[in-house]
Amino acid sequence: MVARAVTPTHASLRARVAFVFAATAAIDVFASVLILIFERNAHGTQITNYGDAVFWTTTQLLTVSSQLPNPISTPARVLDVFLQAWAISAVAALAGSFGAFFHKRGIEQHAAEADGPHANFAGPSPEDRS
Repeated sequence: MVARAVTPTHASLRARVAFVFAATAAIDVFASVLILIFERNAHGTQITNYGDAVFWTTTQLLTVSSQLPNPISTPARVLDVFLQAWAISAVAALAGSFGAFFHKRGIEQHAAEADGPHANFAGPSPEDRS
């Protein structure tokens, strides 16, 4: 039977994922309000209510785009660029976080195996930390 403990490595990954999720949710709400303000009176826009704004903003943050056309007003276009940059950065940060997690867990598991099958692993040795 394998004992599963929450290590500092797990806690670090969990904190990073939670931060990216919370920050993205906050950006989604705030950007939806801004898009509605910028676009609701623009001639030819299809973003005319908060539901449209939330849908469009969320799809931009999910990096999938929507069937709604891109914004028409200049401030909304600038916001669109920011949303796309955030989405790409969030995906890259999460990929890096998972890569770092798996690398660190591999080091921890290797050290635990070296100490024996019943060793209670508390972290890397001082030599491994440098």
